[in-house]
Amino acid sequence: MVQRSTAQRSGNPSPIPDKISVGLIVNGVETTLRVAPWTTLLDALRDHLDLTGTKKGCDHGQCGACTVIVGGQRINSCLTLAVMHEGDSVITIEGLGTPEHMHPMQAAFVKHDGFQCGYCTPGQICSAVAVLDEIKAGIPSHVTGDLNAVPQLTNAELRERMSGNICRCGAYSNIAEAITEVAGRPA
Repeated sequence: MVQRSTAQRSGNPSPIPDKISVGLIVNGVETTLRVAPWTTLLDALRDHLDLTGTKKGCDHGQCGACTVIVGGQRINSCLTLAVMHEGDSVITIEGLGTPEHMHPMQAAFVKHDGFQCGYCTPGQICSAVAVLDEIKAGIPSHVTGDLNAVPQLTNAELRERMSGNICRCGAYSNIAEAITEVAGRPA
């Protein structure tokens, strides 16, 4: 028999707490935040940790500007709640490198001018880093021809894997050149 609280028996919903503690490891630093239960990971990063490199684009998971790496997987941080990531490792653009010590992908984006306005660039770079890790791990995509073979970074694979990141300025060819340079093959 399920025991119900007085509020549930009377038809009144249980009150939702104003704030919940969530522990995250953000860019290698353990932190505990007090956030509303409905706070997205994106808003937690931007509003509570002042990590404003991760951008709010569409708030619907369609543009990729909010892409971060959680537990080694790229995700749209606007589509997930911060409390769902208790104990998870989160890497943002700020955690990949600094202007003085850039991650190879950041340096390649600068070298190949893989940005114009720069708004989508943090999400593009986080996604590109994760794309190369996916391929290295042998994870197939929708366009992978042979599911038993190790995926190769072909133009079709690159376009498919990066399709969730929109560049409104149209710097796609430069982005592709940057990614393929870091991958070790000519663009």
